[in-house]
Order: sequence, then structure tokens, then C-alpha cells
Amino acid sequence: MKQPRFTSKDLKNVGIEVEVPEGYAQLEEEAVNAILEVLSKYPKAMKMFEMLVQDDEVRADWDIANFIAVKKLKYNDHGEVHAKIVAASALKMYELLLESNIKPDFVEYGGGDYDDEALILVSAALLHDIGNQIYRGNHPLHSSYLAIPILDRLLPEIYDDMEKKTEVRGFILNAIYAHDADVPDITIESALVGIADATDMTKGRGRMAFDLGSTSIHVVSALSIDSVLIAKGKEKPIEIIIEMSNSSGIFQVEETLGKKVVGSPLEDYIEITAMVTPVEADYDKRIVRVIRLKGRKFTTAE
Repeated sequence: MKQPRFTSKDLKNVGIEVEVPEGYAQLEEEAVNAILEVLSKYPKAMKMFEMLVQDDEVRADWDIANFIAVKKLKYNDHGEVHAKIVAASALKMYELLLESNIKPDFVEYGGGDYDDEALILVSAALLHDIGNQIYRGNHPLHSSYLAIPILDRLLPEIYDDMEKKTEVRGFILNAIYAHDADVPDITIESALVGIADATDMTKGRGRMAFDLGSTSIHVVSALSIDSVLIAKGKEKPIEIIIEMSNSSGIFQVEETLGKKVVGSPLEDYIEITAMVTPVEADYDKRIVRVIRLKGRKFTTAE
């Protein structure tokens, strides 16, 4: 039987769309493949993933959230592709924790099994940024509110028991709300989603905002990130390895990723290594040559 596809190019909606750069679209395909590989042994989580990515309401949420974030606020991508990359990263870190016999809270405290855990992570990751459609400020809270009717509609397709369904929903909502660095993580699940969110920092993600004229440190820093690899650590269960073409990428590493790791329940389990490549070179690749103030905003100028 042919495997269904779950990338944005295969499941297009009619309506508002924000096109992603070709390189970033490739990251989406890689993310979907990684998600499917992990979820192949978790049938409940796989069913939830399939329902979410094909759901018209979820897809519209992604579209309008990304429209507000990218087109109106000139931020990096916060839509469908970003959501899938975050889900893939969260599941990868989850697998590495299990290899080191570290159980996330839902399993550790008797809420359910490893399949339930994967379902919580993939659901929270896919829905964590939909609140941007209301406004960027307080978007984790907005995302939580918008996710409730979606979860109430889809979770009964998997869980018959009201108590189990409600507890699963509670962990998903906690992870959505606490994914931002301003909200302290109190569960391993929320830390996984929040840190995974910060690992999506490559130049593809910043390309859209840059092309729209943004030269913010968030965008320029993202453009300097060539790759992010999540691997088994040498001293800790997880190592996040970042390769940069320009040292401005340090902003992304310290201010976005670092703030989500330090102080989280996963602080003792994650090591971060960032390097400017090639390491033997004594110069950085230039990202921006000239910027000019036009009105109230700085824009690139050739």
C-alpha cells in the first residue's frame, strides 16, 4: 500500500498561503520522514499525526498564524513547516532520552505508555504556534485556547476513557503554553517541545523575513545557521550541534536555544556545541553588506 504524503505541497488548501523557500521545504520533507520513522512503532501517535496534518481547521490555523508572523510582523516562519520540524526534533530527543532510560513525566507518573507520550509530543509541537494568528504577544496562551476544541474533536477518535483523554489533553496544553522561554517549564514534555522549537533556527527559516526586508538580529542570525543536528551526546543523553557560517549565529544559540535549555527539566541531559565553519578559517561569511533606514525600519541595500 502506498504511503500517504504529509508535506505542505501534497496537502494544499485554498486561501491564504505563505510560500516557503525551496531549502526550507526540503527540511519539511526530511522532518516528515523523521516523524513517520519514529511514529511507526506508536500507532496512537501516528493516527493523531495523520489526523492533525490533514485537518482543515489545523491547516487554516497554520496558514493564518504564518501570515501574521511572516507577512505582517516580518518574523521567521511560524507555520506548517516550522511545526513539523519542531515535532521531528521533539521526537528525536524523546527517543534519545529513552535510550538513556529517562522517562518523561506522563510515563514516569503513571499517566500512560510510550505511545501516549509520543502522541502528546507530536500534538503539542504541531499546535504550539497557532496562536500567532491572534497576536504575537501572549501567543502561547492563544495557542492553548485554540487547541482545546481541536483536541476535544480529535482525541475521542483515540481515547474512549474520559479521564485518560483529559489527562493527555492536559499534558498537551501544558507543553503548548510553556514552549516559550518566558514561561518556565515544569514538565519534561514542555521542555522537549520548547527546546525543539528553538532548534528550528536554520537559514531557510529566516529567508522569508529577510526577503521581505527584515534585518533584525533574529533574521540575520538565523541566516548564518547552516545546520542543526540532534545526536546522542558524549557526556549527556543529547547533544545539539549547530554549524554556522557567521558568528552572528551565536545570538540564536544563546538567546533562543540556550534560554530554553538552562533551568529546564532537561538542563542536565543536553549539551550544546556551536561552531563557525569551516573551523580553520579566520573570517565569517558576510550576511548583510549594507542596511539603510527607510521610514521607521532598516532594510537591506545593495
